[in-house]
Amino acid sequence: MTTATPTIAAGTQQTDGPKSVAGRVRKRLNSRTATLVSIIIALVWTVPTFGLFISSFRPEDQIKTTGWWTFFTNPQFTMENYQEVLFGRSSSSGQLASYFINSLAITIPSVLFPLAFAALAAYALAWINFRGRDWLYIAIFALQIVPLQMALVPLLKFFSTGVTVAGVQVLPAWDLVDEQKFAQVWFAHTCFALPFAVFLLHNFISQLPGDLMEAARVDGASHPKIFRTIVLPLITPALAAFGIFQFLWVWNDLLVALIFAGGGDETAPLTVRLAEMAGTRGNEWQRLTAGAFVSIVVPLIVFLSLQRFFVRGLLAGSVKG
Repeated sequence: MTTATPTIAAGTQQTDGPKSVAGRVRKRLNSRTATLVSIIIALVWTVPTFGLFISSFRPEDQIKTTGWWTFFTNPQFTMENYQEVLFGRSSSSGQLASYFINSLAITIPSVLFPLAFAALAAYALAWINFRGRDWLYIAIFALQIVPLQMALVPLLKFFSTGVTVAGVQVLPAWDLVDEQKFAQVWFAHTCFALPFAVFLLHNFISQLPGDLMEAARVDGASHPKIFRTIVLPLITPALAAFGIFQFLWVWNDLLVALIFAGGGDETAPLTVRLAEMAGTRGNEWQRLTAGAFVSIVVPLIVFLSLQRFFVRGLLAGSVKG
């Protein structure tokens, strides 16, 4: 018995040794492979954007006749593209500076409204027991598969004719004036964003510790106080993650803004003006290269300022504990 023990131990060490070495080698290879793949993806994603950035500083004749990579062999630099886009000689050639306000007026409320409504709905679906709660959550989840284009015609009819039930006018028609077109875009973006927002925030709120909620109720806290003092501070990452998604979506949206806000100077956002700047035949490339980077400034600032919450918000509700 005493002589067999060292033999077994030695055999175990000889068997486990190569396995542990192989495991370490495989782990290192996997780590290196993942790093290499990440670098390749980053390069593939960044090179076209870098080429667009270089083209925005090239003269018009160079943009239309040669590729952006020829800038390194024949560098020609100009700020005329940005001057034309920001302070163009006519409304058709640029003047994007005056449309930033329209985009902000559309985007900020279109982000805040679904955040507020979805947070309240997600808390109710997660921590308030009422009849039909599960079926309501399933219905909200199923609304995510409804294409946005299918809802455009019903919404336009809702705005133009109102809502009539049994011959009674429940909601009046909206007059298509400039002052109300912003409200129409807010309403449309809020409706389209609520299913995903409720689903994301519900997954996060439902994973909050139940003992924390019970302790608050024992202390006499009502649902509004629990939501305001406990839930909101804890779901900040999820709110920031959805806020980034919604901001980028609304800021870059063309279809909804063009349909509900129109193309007038008083309500048109940057995306509508960029589409017009392309020209009737899409041949004004020098405007688009500069206009693309003018429109990307605000989303880039928003993303960089909230990026520390982004990954935490994406993983909301994926694990327990």
